[in-house]
Amino acid sequence: MTTFPLLAVLLPFIAAFAGLLLSRRNIRRNTRQGTPNARAAWIAILPTAAAAILTIALAWTPGLAYFAETTTPPTGQTYGTIVTGGIPISLTLQADALSSVIGVLVTLVALAVQVYSVGYLKDDPRYPSYSAFISLFTSAMLLVVYAGDLLLLYVGWEIMGLCSYLLIGHWWEDRGNSRSAVKAFLVTRLGDVGFLFGIFVLGMAAGSFRIADVLAKVPDMSAATLVTATMLLLAGVAGKSAQVPLHTWLPDAMAGPTPISALIHAATMVAAGIFIVARLFPAFLGARPTLDVLAVVAALGMLGAALAALAQDDLKRVLAYSTVSQLAYMAGGLAAGSDTAAVFHLVTHGAFKALLFLCAGAVIHHVGSNLMTQMGGLRRELPITFVTMTIGFAALMGIPPASGFFSKDGVLLAMDGALSGAGLTDAAALLLYGSALATVAVTGAYATRAWLRTFFGEARAVALPEPEPGTAHVVDVREAPRTMLVPVVLLAAPALLLGFAGEPHLDVGVAAVSVVLAALGAGAVYAFWRIDPIADPARLLGPLRAPCERAFYVDTLYAALFVRPVLALARLIVRTDDVVVDGAVRGSGKSARGLSGLLRLAQNGNVQLYVSGVLAGVLLIAVGAVVFT
Repeated sequence: MTTFPLLAVLLPFIAAFAGLLLSRRNIRRNTRQGTPNARAAWIAILPTAAAAILTIALAWTPGLAYFAETTTPPTGQTYGTIVTGGIPISLTLQADALSSVIGVLVTLVALAVQVYSVGYLKDDPRYPSYSAFISLFTSAMLLVVYAGDLLLLYVGWEIMGLCSYLLIGHWWEDRGNSRSAVKAFLVTRLGDVGFLFGIFVLGMAAGSFRIADVLAKVPDMSAATLVTATMLLLAGVAGKSAQVPLHTWLPDAMAGPTPISALIHAATMVAAGIFIVARLFPAFLGARPTLDVLAVVAALGMLGAALAALAQDDLKRVLAYSTVSQLAYMAGGLAAGSDTAAVFHLVTHGAFKALLFLCAGAVIHHVGSNLMTQMGGLRRELPITFVTMTIGFAALMGIPPASGFFSKDGVLLAMDGALSGAGLTDAAALLLYGSALATVAVTGAYATRAWLRTFFGEARAVALPEPEPGTAHVVDVREAPRTMLVPVVLLAAPALLLGFAGEPHLDVGVAAVSVVLAALGAGAVYAFWRIDPIADPARLLGPLRAPCERAFYVDTLYAALFVRPVLALARLIVRTDDVVVDGAVRGSGKSARGLSGLLRLAQNGNVQLYVSGVLAGVLLIAVGAVVFT
């Protein structure tokens, strides 16, 4: 089993290479005949399925041990060392308790997305490259998970950023899609600068980039070193895991295909940041100011994103802001000192959020629009999607016995303990716990609103706008294709039952408060909807509705502080280049031509003028010689 981590990383990578290499012929055939690309589908699905089997085998014992808070020796080996002239880079891949759990989440969600995409993009001629990039995305995330060296981990971290750009911008011919892809790339790269320097600080302080060596040296590091390193790492975590203030790229990433939204929001990219904090958790525990910053960031993110979700009309954007909110929950659990609770919620969230996005894709595929104002009454037309999405919403709200109930209770229990613990300052702990309780109620409200507006009431389909590329425009009365339904049904099982696998330690008081708050939020929305099923329950927000719909104008603020000044500076540079630099070049050319005109007067071909010039020169020389002698 020592080679299993390597094989798990290589199999999707080989699938990506083969998919890109062998897809040209199939692309031409698809363009000509409009048929699904069976070869590309098998190339994508089979290696991912094999990688999933390997990760399950790796996690069979250590994965359960992680949530039981026991330790098991890691499985893996070192495949060489890269000599750098300083600290070497160790090519180590290994699976321990934490990486085993996350590896299973990554491969199973990726497999579900690959199968689902066969039906969702059956008429897309670019499906072969799309499926290959998903395989590369999966391989990169597995490299992050199983890497035993921080710089090797960083390689996978950066490849994920590239894949997210390529997949979010899959329909690049639409300018909005390409802009969203560029935004995601730039925002996450901004955080990655700090992340890389954080790795350097830890590596130099430990004398090694091996994760085991770094963690072993943490007790010997100074507080200043740990705070500096973890603050820098937190920048990268905020970018990848969409934490305030670098969260704005994630809702805009909904421009990509819905299966990609499921992959990014459930198992890759956003999960990577939370995983990094859990992987290096001893370093963060040694940097108490960083935990306070993380607590404040989490408190603002969880409640702000939940309120933004309550005001959105686009179903995918509701789920996107929900992801930002739930990721902040996980960050809050880490700040409160419980990495196991945060990772447990990461795993359950991966199951139910992938389920919700794939169900949303089935709804959009059916209706031809993302907007809930054009949905309604779909429980009769899409009974399987209705049941499975109901399970997903129940898990999101934390309704027992769905998985989210157990994992969210664990996070809330950790935050409750932080109020009397020594980890966070009193103000940070109180802000974190208060925001978490308020977010529980708002989560119940926005989940119930989306559920009611999508599946209940009268059908509101009207003249539809242009649909997503690759989706149907005409409303039909059938469920989605079987390739889309099978992953949805299979994901419903862990979304419902996964909570029982983590050996949760329930606190009756905290659990009761959580359920009551979720019920209050859901009940308020339901009461408003019963009075007027046509009106949007978001009107409950009153004057806050517009700020919530615009996500509190964070993008507007960024545009004012960064985008417009940078554009103005760019225009100034262009103008300077045109007037000053190019002007100097053009001026030198004109000057040379003017001088050449003067010299040309002396080179007119008149022999008498030449002889006169020579005699005048001789005369001047003679006079000079006489004068100066």
